[in-house]
Amino acid sequence: MTDSQLDVREEIPARRHQLIFETYGALVPGDGFILVNDHDPKPLYYQFEAEHTGEFSWDYLEQGPDVWRVRIGRVAAP
Repeated sequence: MTDSQLDVREEIPARRHQLIFETYGALVPGDGFILVNDHDPKPLYYQFEAEHTGEFSWDYLEQGPDVWRVRIGRVAAP
C-alpha cells in the first residue's frame, strides 16, 4: 500500500499541526503518511515525542533546502 501524502505548505501555520495530528490519529497501526513541509519539522517531532512516545516512527525522506518530506507512521503494537 502506498502512503498518502499530506502537503501542508499552503496551510496557515496555525492549522498545520492540527491537520498533521488528525491525519496521524486516523492511521491504523503499521500505516503511515508522507508529510510535505517548507521547513524542517523538527519541533513537530518533539511534540510527537512528548505526546506519543514509542507510538510513532519518523523517517526523513528529503531534507530541504526548500522541501522536507517525512514519513510519519503509527507503530504496530508488539
